[in-house]
Amino acid sequence: MLCSCTKVSSTNSLELVKEKWNSYRIKCLDSINATPPATGLVCNRTFDLYACWPDGLPGTTVNVSCPWFLPWHHKGLCVSVCVQSVYWVCDLNICFIDAQHYGRVLSQLRIMYTVGYSLSLGALLLALGILITFRRLHCMRNNIHMNLFASFILRAVSILVKDALLTLTLDPRSSGDTQTQAWINIPAVTWCRGAMVMMQYSVMANNYWLLVEGIYLHSLLVITVFSERKYFYIYLAIGWGAPLIFVLPWITVKYLFENEECWERNINMGYWWIIRFPILFAYLINFVIFIRIIKILMSKLRAHQMRYTDYKFRLAKSTLTLIPLLGIHAILFTFVIDESVPKGSMLRLIRLFCDLLFNSFQGLLVAILYCFVNKEVRGVHSC
Repeated sequence: MLCSCTKVSSTNSLELVKEKWNSYRIKCLDSINATPPATGLVCNRTFDLYACWPDGLPGTTVNVSCPWFLPWHHKGLCVSVCVQSVYWVCDLNICFIDAQHYGRVLSQLRIMYTVGYSLSLGALLLALGILITFRRLHCMRNNIHMNLFASFILRAVSILVKDALLTLTLDPRSSGDTQTQAWINIPAVTWCRGAMVMMQYSVMANNYWLLVEGIYLHSLLVITVFSERKYFYIYLAIGWGAPLIFVLPWITVKYLFENEECWERNINMGYWWIIRFPILFAYLINFVIFIRIIKILMSKLRAHQMRYTDYKFRLAKSTLTLIPLLGIHAILFTFVIDESVPKGSMLRLIRLFCDLLFNSFQGLLVAILYCFVNKEVRGVHSC
């Protein structure tokens, strides 16, 4: 059973499951001892080293939730039948079927986002190469696009490398004893943690370059006299510098208080907010900028007295183009955080699917929109 826990999710270590199991056992035994004994013929309450069972009448079926020390405890029931000879006959298959199903879903999601990041990586490398090669395309707008492409590339590489190292650092030959989740060697763990740190930095840098795109576009539409060169160094500081302000404290608390495995588990969710809060902040600011830009575009299109169909088409086109550029899709599930929904629930799986789908293919979409189908790039015109 403990081996199954490790296979279902790499984020639930054997030691954590064992600690939760011990806590579950103590609470179960305390409850058994505190409850007055039943009168009459019953299947006695018991802890069978897996689930905590109450008293049961002969010939009845008793259902209890999967024990909460399991990673998939929110799914399924354990079923026991109290037979006439007054002993339990237990069927634990339901819990394991749900766990295996959840594990298959996670595996399929991993394949999906691996394909997405791989395609995005190839397209972004080509797009970045094109923008760097043709000097005529070097202007403020494309310089910001190049930095955005670089952040997407760094994000894709760090996530793919992190997944590979996370798989390699777990010894597949480990057995069910206390050393089940054994690490191959110390350097492998160090590399894995380094990849995790790089992933956190690149994800945040990517979101802050999306924020820079929003700020720049808003400035073009609002500010009449706009000194682009003057602001470019500020943009560099926001895109590449601001993430360090948050990633460095996260590294410190992980090293001091959660220095376990590959740093992939968030035991204390308070520490995770060091990373989560600035990303949510970038989402919200970009969403406000997005609404402002749409309002400005609407007023400008109305001022040109365009026909309703042309007006609607231009507005829809501009809106759809802005969504991947500013990362507006992320706002849909901003408040569906991990603590608010149980693991494996339908809402969480939908949120996970949408999040991984959009994030993994976003780089590909951005490369297509802002390089491959861009009129300046196709005609190699100057900015």
